[in-house]
Amino acid sequence: MTRLSVNINKVATLRNTRSIGIPSVVHTARICLDAGAHGITVHPRPDQRHIRPDDVRDIAELLKSYPGAEFNIEGNPFHQYLDLIEEIRPTQCTLVPDSPEASTSDHGWEFPADSRRLAPVIRKLKRLGSRVSLFMDARAESMDSAAQLGADRIELYTAPYSDEFNGGNMAVLDRYTASARRAQELGMGVNAGHDLNLKNLRPFLQAVPNVLEVSIGHALIADALEFGLAATVRKYLDVVSGR
Repeated sequence: MTRLSVNINKVATLRNTRSIGIPSVVHTARICLDAGAHGITVHPRPDQRHIRPDDVRDIAELLKSYPGAEFNIEGNPFHQYLDLIEEIRPTQCTLVPDSPEASTSDHGWEFPADSRRLAPVIRKLKRLGSRVSLFMDARAESMDSAAQLGADRIELYTAPYSDEFNGGNMAVLDRYTASARRAQELGMGVNAGHDLNLKNLRPFLQAVPNVLEVSIGHALIADALEFGLAATVRKYLDVVSGR
């Protein structure tokens, strides 16, 4: 079954508009985990526009009470990321090539251009005991480079799929299927994330084989305004479990 990791960045974004600590990212994470989410994802950025270092520490402490849950910390390893990872040592590090000024992640790593600088980072993270996942565009030919670097998993960047889905073009799934299969042939696991939602998630998982984890934040938090957070998590769990 595909596992669901809830990205709580958007909760921190709302919290940061005031100075009263509401809504609490830790309380949000607890609701998600109690509703059955398999893990929590955060993506701290240098400008601290949403998740802050103390949030990461607080969530890591919370997860000690949920031994089956995973902590996935996303980020650019070249922008104030590694020190926090060395301190927290999360289950999974998802390396994303976003620039500090980017509003959100909008592309995957480029190979061979990024290979040389990523290699020592991946070696260090694996020595720390974290699983390493590389944020990747759906290009099957790039999977060989990710495997050569020692990545444990790749995370398929799904915003292009979401855009095509909204326009009724499902042929784009062929690229994702081919990329997933090539990654798996090379011994890597496959994750997916970005702009997945209750409408497009099921067709994606039906077409792309053996996706181990989806990380969903923006749409899930938006849906929670309508359905409530715990109920929304359960709706997504129904999809990832095939119900």
